[in-house]
Amino acid sequence: MDLTHRMDAELVAAYETVPPEGLINWDDLPATREFFAQMLEELTADIPDSDNVTKEDRKIPGPEGEPDVPVRVYRPKESSGTLPGVLWIHGGGYVIGGIEEDDLVCQHVAETVECVVVSVEYRLAPEHPFPAPLEDCYAALKWMAGNALDLGIDPARIAITGPSAGGGLTAGLALLARDRGEVSVAFQAPIYPMIDDRNDTPSSHASAASRIWSRKYNENGWRAYVGEQAGGENVSPYAAATRATDLSGLPPTYIAVGTLDVFLDEDIEYARRLIEAGVPTELHIYPGLFHGSDIFVATASSSVRFITDRDAALRRALHPEVSSLLG
Repeated sequence: MDLTHRMDAELVAAYETVPPEGLINWDDLPATREFFAQMLEELTADIPDSDNVTKEDRKIPGPEGEPDVPVRVYRPKESSGTLPGVLWIHGGGYVIGGIEEDDLVCQHVAETVECVVVSVEYRLAPEHPFPAPLEDCYAALKWMAGNALDLGIDPARIAITGPSAGGGLTAGLALLARDRGEVSVAFQAPIYPMIDDRNDTPSSHASAASRIWSRKYNENGWRAYVGEQAGGENVSPYAAATRATDLSGLPPTYIAVGTLDVFLDEDIEYARRLIEAGVPTELHIYPGLFHGSDIFVATASSSVRFITDRDAALRRALHPEVSSLLG
């Protein structure tokens, strides 16, 4: 089904530059990762780093018995004292992506939200299926809290966020942190999160031909992440958050998704269940936006609104004293 007749007009031209079959070669994911890395390098070659943000690469202890986890730490230069912290988890269907791909957005979030951002380079499926990516994210979250003084982070103001698979990992991580009880998460913002391996909602069928992330892509991504049990009875709620039966005690939540996104229905349903469980939840639905449109066409007015709303939600959650002064 052609989606362009329902798409925000500013997004159509960029969307149509993507081949109908999409950009991922599922038979050669290493080549696809290299392709995206090269494309990013070309697209950002003339975009300088922010003069207002410092960044530092580190390797932190990984899950017990597993390799160290690379992270990149961003901090606003003009800010002094203790700041809130944001763990940024990149997207990519659990199979592609990394720190470099989200470098500019993490600089932007650090500066705009006025926070320390830690971007985590989790291991990718299918070479490293669940729970490896989630445990890498948990290691980064625990490291942030345990090294808050060194990082200049207020451990009572740590948020987790990320788009797509990063949103799925955000939701799973919030559940895991709640259940392990070692780290307090103040806020979660899963952005158009990939959270239901069953892949059988009306929106997954309606957006089946999406050039960015199709229903078929979604099947492949879940199979890479959780194996052949995807869609079956025994998938962990930490992998697919919609599988969780108890959503109580989770941190305040912000979810954003477009009407042309494969994940629309599962994200709406998850937000509804969070509200039912007593979790303060804000759901934003954007007409005419496809999956990842804020990344593909960041300058479109609809994308600017999407990004501005996300940043404002993080600021409200992490700087409550400012929000209260603004009324």
